[in-house]
Amino acid sequence: QKNGVSNGTLYKKTFIEHFEQAPMYVAVLTFLGFGVGTIFGYLRDFMRAWGLEKRHIAAEREQQKDFVPLYQDFENFYTRNLYMRIRDNWNRPICSVPGPQFDLMERVTDDYNWTFRFTGRIIKNVINMGSYNYLGFAETDVNALKTVTIELQKYGTGICSTRQEMGTLDKHVELEKLVAKFLGVEDAMVFGMGFATNSMNIPALVGKGCLILSDELNHTSLVLGARLSGATIRIFKHNNMQSLEKLLRDAIIYGQPRSHRAWRKIIILVEGIYSMEGSIVRLPEIVSLKRKYKAYLYLDEAHSIGAVGATGRGVVEYFGMNPDDVDVLMGTFTKSFGAAGGYIAGKKDLVDFLRTHSHSAVYATSMCPPVAEQIIRAMKCLMGQDGTTQG
Repeated sequence: QKNGVSNGTLYKKTFIEHFEQAPMYVAVLTFLGFGVGTIFGYLRDFMRAWGLEKRHIAAEREQQKDFVPLYQDFENFYTRNLYMRIRDNWNRPICSVPGPQFDLMERVTDDYNWTFRFTGRIIKNVINMGSYNYLGFAETDVNALKTVTIELQKYGTGICSTRQEMGTLDKHVELEKLVAKFLGVEDAMVFGMGFATNSMNIPALVGKGCLILSDELNHTSLVLGARLSGATIRIFKHNNMQSLEKLLRDAIIYGQPRSHRAWRKIIILVEGIYSMEGSIVRLPEIVSLKRKYKAYLYLDEAHSIGAVGATGRGVVEYFGMNPDDVDVLMGTFTKSFGAAGGYIAGKKDLVDFLRTHSHSAVYATSMCPPVAEQIIRAMKCLMGQDGTTQG
């Protein structure tokens, strides 16, 4: 797919995304297998209902036969009859560092993958194909982790308080200044959980009378945050600028439902790299549209920060744009930085507002100091401030 840019004033070049297509025979065999599995699943459900097949699955007790059926939609059917057949391929417990290779805990099942038990055997040196450890910072390098060990001995493992009480340490202040410098913005705030960085901060930024325009492939944390906000939500097709502009135009023309009053705020929610598809946001065009229609832009760089751009500063750097073009910069430290938590960055007024209104700042426990130090170590490496040339 070739993504051209309609507004030549922001980004002069085109960028091309290639998504490998499955061969026809692979697609046919996959759908055929899915269809056969579905047919046999319905047949087995029928046989179980009439007692013709022994039940190896969770079932309702006889005393609950008059209750609303426990299973009544296709999702539960799929889980019971299709997913359970191959469930042993997922949720595999490991017992080593998630480097290029790691060690697995062997497990077996006696009830057709409904439960597992560990054998005590360790499967060594399995190739890692499912980790977010993009830059290798999660691995155990004794010299690199020396500063983290020092902070662990100095501060301990946790703070047991929120940011608005006694949970703000000098390490948090140092990290927030470093994040703001790394991104080229005025200020930043860090949080202890990446998922909550979206789900608990979006409700602080928008509410009733506001409009959220969300890409259809946005991450669940963005979806949950939008729903919790109480704002009106409208979905545009993935990376489709015509779909987004139509929603923006209609929002300006028609306003809110029934009253037709102007929206208090219109905010566009997108990801830098979409976690489910691996596609890159068409940022220059979205910035052009948000300027044209006076909307705000919330950019989730969970998967792109540290991994995209000449110096790892995400899709903003990838497109050669100004960080000020994005109203709310969000990212997580769980991928490229080998740690935990997330950040919100942008104008100082925005960050100051979140310090007093964010649910994560008011109720959530602060990021633990060793994790903060790990992020500082990784970020300084990317910025070339660690005395090496690795970054």
